[in-house]
Amino acid sequence: MEKRNLIVFEGIDGSGKSTQFNMLRERFDRESRDFRRLRYPRYDKPSSALIKMYLNGELGDNPGMINAYAASSFYAVDRYASYMQDWRKYYESGGLILTDRYTTSNAIHQGAKLSGTEQNDFLTWLYNYEFDLLGLPRPDLVVYLDISADVAERRLRNRKRKPGISRDIHEEDVEYLKKCSLLGKYAADFYNWHSVDCVKDGKELNENELHEAVYDIVLNHLTNH
Repeated sequence: MEKRNLIVFEGIDGSGKSTQFNMLRERFDRESRDFRRLRYPRYDKPSSALIKMYLNGELGDNPGMINAYAASSFYAVDRYASYMQDWRKYYESGGLILTDRYTTSNAIHQGAKLSGTEQNDFLTWLYNYEFDLLGLPRPDLVVYLDISADVAERRLRNRKRKPGISRDIHEEDVEYLKKCSLLGKYAADFYNWHSVDCVKDGKELNENELHEAVYDIVLNHLTNH
């Protein structure tokens, strides 16, 4: 079995992280790797009840109405329940975990509500809260898909046209998305995430080009760790 590893896919809404996550897990399946895949939040579980209330606007009709620390706790509870119920034993026995979003999403989406030194205080608190106090595993690799808010917003508008897909209070707030984009870049440096630029020489990388860049990063990590 692979050495114990937790690999996280992160990015703002519209960055394409779920697509890249799915492409990598499909490639790992073809390679017959032993791994588990996770996706947060777990909307089908009771532990996500407060998350759904928050995103549906039941606690406030814009993200800023719910402070960063309270909202972070909603998501942390869902992750804690998942860890204890679903993947703790596998991970601790040396398993490889791929996850679409993690604590890292709180850094971006909740940290964006703050400014100045408040952001540093929050980012320091967040990792201490979830990893030291709650006891969740720290990521071994975070792949951050770096994209501008303008490109992400265009993608989200296109996604909205598809039947059955609606936007939550995060996605509906363009100014908030811009703040998340800036905070994502800052958090990537703060936490030493591995950033992947989704635009090269003014041109968006297509899904396959981006996948090859992501795959190389992950493969190098698994080979050397």
